[in-house]
Amino acid sequence: MKKNTWCLFVAGMLVLVVVLSGCEVIFPPTTYEPSPTKVRYDISYGYRVNCTGTGRYEITYVCNPPSVLVGTVTYDRLYNHEYETKTLVNNTFIRWNVSGTEQQTYELGITAHIIANNYLVPDLNGEDAVTIQALQEKYPAIERQYTQPQANETIWFINPTDPNITAIVRTVVENAGTNNSFLLAQSLFSWLKKNIQYQTHAGEEGVRPAAITLQMGNGDCDDLSFLYISLCRSVGIPARFIRGYLLTVYENGTAITTAHAWTEVFVGGSMGINGWIPVECACVTTSIKTDIQQNFGVENAFHLRLFVDDGSNQSLAYSLLGLSYVKYGSNRNIERQPFAAIQNYQELKAQKLVVTSENTRYYE
Repeated sequence: MKKNTWCLFVAGMLVLVVVLSGCEVIFPPTTYEPSPTKVRYDISYGYRVNCTGTGRYEITYVCNPPSVLVGTVTYDRLYNHEYETKTLVNNTFIRWNVSGTEQQTYELGITAHIIANNYLVPDLNGEDAVTIQALQEKYPAIERQYTQPQANETIWFINPTDPNITAIVRTVVENAGTNNSFLLAQSLFSWLKKNIQYQTHAGEEGVRPAAITLQMGNGDCDDLSFLYISLCRSVGIPARFIRGYLLTVYENGTAITTAHAWTEVFVGGSMGINGWIPVECACVTTSIKTDIQQNFGVENAFHLRLFVDDGSNQSLAYSLLGLSYVKYGSNRNIERQPFAAIQNYQELKAQKLVVTSENTRYYE
């Protein structure tokens, strides 16, 4: 014990001597283990609908084609009948309106070939972001569109005016000591990761409102995203949710995918893509520092986008839609089953994430 204490004392004195001598103390960069940064795969997703018995039926299903931040996507429809392509709330979608009387199994959805790359905001210091005041002055339309509450007919899912949320935001802003939008969004992310745990709620249907997630102290990807958006909007940072899929790859090379939600925040300036940066709220790592370095301003190649929020109640309602049907006659039975399957997964590139002592990062 005495030997360890003496070693720490000597090390501390050496650092002090270097600092007092005017020399710059250079700390080594943080380097993470290699992980996939470019992948290729095929995906099919949608609903299988089995119609049995007798009587007429009508099936409606709205499905979004996929996209990636960096990479290429080609896709086709699994069922090339009784559909139309439309645009709603910043998104292109395919809507099937299937009707009939026969016994039949339909596979409604999309098949796609994906090549995806990691996306990374290199600078964690926010030097190219603007202040909260500048967001309001330079981007008034975006600020208005993406800082409001969002609800359905009865529930406020995203609520930046909730008293408990505004109280937390005031404390975080005071402690942050900055009005830089990027750094404030990062501070709010740190608060979220420190105080709210990622936890699925099996058996509990639907998405929790932000206020309930705050009260419970835990939530799944949707819940954490809605709470983080509420926190950001409360301070005047435009924020929106993304819906899509997240791949999981096993050691044997097989891959599966699950429905997922994450966020984007708008910090203006020359940061991100047109001022928007991705934020993965459902990450689980060894520390908040690691959460920030690996998931704040990062969208890895395992994320596949289907829907981007536009800040409106209509957008929220649309994002919660699934497949619906109407059946006529007591002898008509309809069974529906969602599916999402990955085939032909291939890792094209694996790299190390390096975070420098200047708080910038890159892949090597």
